[in-house]
Amino acid sequence: MDCLLRVVNLTKIFGDGCPYCLELTDDEHNICPRCGSIVGCAEISFEIMPNEILGIVGESGSGKSTILKTLYFDLEPTEGAAYLNCYEGEIFKANSQDKRWLRNFKMGMVYQNPELGLLMDITAGGNIAEKLLATGWRDVGKIRERASGLLKRMEIPVVRMDEITRNFSGGMQQRVQIAKALANNPEILLLDELTTGLDVSVQARILDLIKEIQRELNIAILLVTHDLGVIRLMAERTIVMRNGRMVEYGLTDQILEDPQHEYTQLLVNSEI
Repeated sequence: MDCLLRVVNLTKIFGDGCPYCLELTDDEHNICPRCGSIVGCAEISFEIMPNEILGIVGESGSGKSTILKTLYFDLEPTEGAAYLNCYEGEIFKANSQDKRWLRNFKMGMVYQNPELGLLMDITAGGNIAEKLLATGWRDVGKIRERASGLLKRMEIPVVRMDEITRNFSGGMQQRVQIAKALANNPEILLLDELTTGLDVSVQARILDLIKEIQRELNIAILLVTHDLGVIRLMAERTIVMRNGRMVEYGLTDQILEDPQHEYTQLLVNSEI
């Protein structure tokens, strides 16, 4: 089976950078001692298969969100390449029009901070409509029908469709983000710390919804989290990140039951 997404040597350096940034940093220290630049992620390579959930786990600052934002074109990579099977060519080299097409038609993004993914003073339905309008939907009735269906699927009362998103709880805002991300049936969903700051009961329900939707729509998911419990529940394979480096990569069960890297061992032991 051909992979859906292939990432090759993805590197993002924050700062001016120098020829020695990668050589003089590692998973212990990601600040270049020569130029002071921060290595957000370094030489990251992985593949995602269709319908797979791949997890990326690590502490804050490990580089996992940088990977997501680079793939969604929020950040420009310093080096590396990425390929989607629906697009001919390397996506980082795509022109601005093609990048908009990939974001609007082929990808969905749910940010840790809902204010990055939603227009907070626009209604829940209006946020979904924004995504639909970007891909050519023009019939107001069909747009409202699609928005109400998605919100209902996310367990948000349809009577609140015309209420501004700022009035919603954190859990509801995340569900509006998911509905917006799913509006055009993307092939891959990018989830950045989806459950951070939410009550445990809300976390569990959102994760259940994600798994249900993933099975129903047969979409691939790249899931970023610091929570091994989320990884254990959701991901088939997992990347462990530390200070911008991949320190372990493999089947989730194998990594959690028999971690090889000392950092992964520390993460697993701290969960017990």
